[in-house]
Amino acid sequence: MEALGGLVSIPLQLASGHWDRFQESFANVAVSRESSHWSEVAKPSSGSSSAAQSHELSSPGLTFPAPPDTVTSYHAPQKAGPAAPLPCTQQDTAGGFFGSGPGACRRRPSEPCCSGGAMGPGCASVLGWLLLAQAASRVAGGRPCDAKDFGHGSLVCACSAMYCDTLDPVVLPAPGTYVKYESSKAGKRLERSEGSFQHNTKTPDFHLTLDTAQRYQKVKGFGGSVTDSAAINIQSLSKDAQNHLLRSYFSEEGEPGAGRCCWLVGPVCPASPAAEIWLLRLVPRGWEAAGSRGAVPPNTPQGRPSPPTLSPGIEYNLVRVPMASTDFSIRLYTYADAEGDFELKHFNLTEEDTRMKIPILRAAQAVAKRPLSLYASPWTSPVWMKTNGAMTGRGTLKGSPGDKYHQAWAKYFIRFLDEYAKYNLTFWAVTAGNEPTAGEIVFYPFQCLGFSPEHQRDFIAQDLGPALANSSHRNVQLIILDDQRVMLPYWAQVVLKDPVAASYISGIGIHWYLDFLAPIDLTLSITHHLFPDYFLLSTEASTGSYFWEPRVVLGGWDRGSKYSHSILTNLNNYVTGWTDWNLALDLEGGPNWSKNYVDSPIIVDSSKDVFYKQPMFYHLGHFSKFIPEGSQRVGLAVSKKCRRCDLEHSAFLRPDGAIVLVVLNRSPVDVSFGVSDPRVGFIEATAPSDSIQTFLWRQPA
Repeated sequence: MEALGGLVSIPLQLASGHWDRFQESFANVAVSRESSHWSEVAKPSSGSSSAAQSHELSSPGLTFPAPPDTVTSYHAPQKAGPAAPLPCTQQDTAGGFFGSGPGACRRRPSEPCCSGGAMGPGCASVLGWLLLAQAASRVAGGRPCDAKDFGHGSLVCACSAMYCDTLDPVVLPAPGTYVKYESSKAGKRLERSEGSFQHNTKTPDFHLTLDTAQRYQKVKGFGGSVTDSAAINIQSLSKDAQNHLLRSYFSEEGEPGAGRCCWLVGPVCPASPAAEIWLLRLVPRGWEAAGSRGAVPPNTPQGRPSPPTLSPGIEYNLVRVPMASTDFSIRLYTYADAEGDFELKHFNLTEEDTRMKIPILRAAQAVAKRPLSLYASPWTSPVWMKTNGAMTGRGTLKGSPGDKYHQAWAKYFIRFLDEYAKYNLTFWAVTAGNEPTAGEIVFYPFQCLGFSPEHQRDFIAQDLGPALANSSHRNVQLIILDDQRVMLPYWAQVVLKDPVAASYISGIGIHWYLDFLAPIDLTLSITHHLFPDYFLLSTEASTGSYFWEPRVVLGGWDRGSKYSHSILTNLNNYVTGWTDWNLALDLEGGPNWSKNYVDSPIIVDSSKDVFYKQPMFYHLGHFSKFIPEGSQRVGLAVSKKCRRCDLEHSAFLRPDGAIVLVVLNRSPVDVSFGVSDPRVGFIEATAPSDSIQTFLWRQPA
């Protein structure tokens, strides 16, 4: 609670049922003595009159002698003339915390300013909220999930312009101890706990033993895709809600903003520009800071509430960017639709890029701690380059590798990279094309461009590879396949055994949609051992994509478990990273011009200016938040004495020397297990039913 030092005042209103809890929660909050004025105004009741008394702040603790049925409000000292009050806030019972649920307050611009020091009529009934005028610049700790249950087996966490759950800052624990983050079908969402290693090794039925001498692939990272649909949904939210969404995905930790102030139960904002208004809410574990409001200068006629910007996220570092349209667009387009424009003189980005994807990518980079690794994928060439003259259906490039059509298509990649570079967006990689086998299917319903492995090999060797190598983007890495892993190892053998093509290639991209047809050890592991110098990267996955599945399932825990199962099995078979599909979709699972709706880790309800973090989001966070780029998978020996205690797991050595262990329990029963690190000690643990856990600890230097 040290971050709450330097308090200037605490205006409050509490229901009688919360009064004892409030006193207990803040009994030990140290505050500094400031010249301030408190008044106590009795709640209106029949047959009673208002009474006022004065109270001073005490140190080191706070005392609140006022009876439960009073409203205590703070009046800031006036040093430079009276501060103008802000517009009244009104109670909104339509949705949760701060405008998204019962008891929320939301400023309505049409309401007149508060007058006479009276409290807003709606917010006068808000229970459990505080305004702390504070000079402190930061607040530590995460904010809990604003849980919503849509009846699908688990919870989503609702976020709005004014509130979003966050994580505690990730700090390496002291030697000999560990931290554990747990999410579960029962409702936990990256819940943090601590423990100590034991020195007496036990023999549980399921035992994991760390072996850092065994080293495997290094991790590139985790992320999602900024499609047109994702951009549309993100931009359908208010700016403040957009900020929360992007920080939820990309930030490491947030900082309180310096916005204008707003009040809930007090009549005016403090006049002092040095003060901040902090909002706290009553949560199951006590009182918690939810964000800040910077002070409004004296005589400011109106201040717009600024949201909390303390929004630590799950630290995505990979972003896939479609080159022009996909099925997750609202129209079909490319960047060079002028017939016969082989020199691409009329190549132009579209509004989907300049007004949607590019601003979102720049905003994401602004909140990320490290540079994001962007990689681009084209779905189709312009129709005048294609054999079928259409963006959909069976069709490939006209002519043959080395001719003007293939050279123009290679140049198309370079022009895309050139144009994005003008917006200070540079790319880590490009794929040779999204799902090249789709373009070999008659009547395929979405944008596609067909390639066989032989065609892709020759196109890379003669056109795309040289075009990249001879451009200013020579360091951009090239990824082949970008399609179902069932094509491996055959596709890699055809392409990479050609020394010219292989010299331009860095990695192999895989999708997850037909994984049930392709045993992972017979595809990914074999491919890695055949071509160990080329990384494997999962480039697309989404749930709700099969025709027999519901599209969006708000709170579907099993979909998150499927993600974690895929990530763990991929990582344990030499894959270096995992990329989700759309960052955000609407309640229908779109928009999608072909109505090919799917689910997403974040679902947006723009009518309420809210978005919902699904279980998938938190499953992804168990990896992306704790396994940074450069981490290396290490050995993890398994000793099992029980038949039904199957756990999925993987361990990593981080660049900072810490160990990360992820454990997934997809079964309906709790599983006891142990973890041994020979250099540190033994952890005795339990994986609850339908849960995922991430452990983090230090090793001796």
